[in-house]
Amino acid sequence: MARKGNRVQVILECTEHKESGQAGTSRYITTKNKKNSPDRMELKKFNPILKKMTVHKEIK
Repeated sequence: MARKGNRVQVILECTEHKESGQAGTSRYITTKNKKNSPDRMELKKFNPILKKMTVHKEIK
């Protein structure tokens, strides 16, 4: 019998990009274990449009 895994794919989007007024968005796809981290994820990732590290939050 196959069990369903707790790992789900999530999309992370830059929080600073909208305020900058520049076109496009910075998004990353990653996975997380929803049992260990049920709340929304926040990671510092590189934004290639702003050319700096920014906070990326999980979106639905």
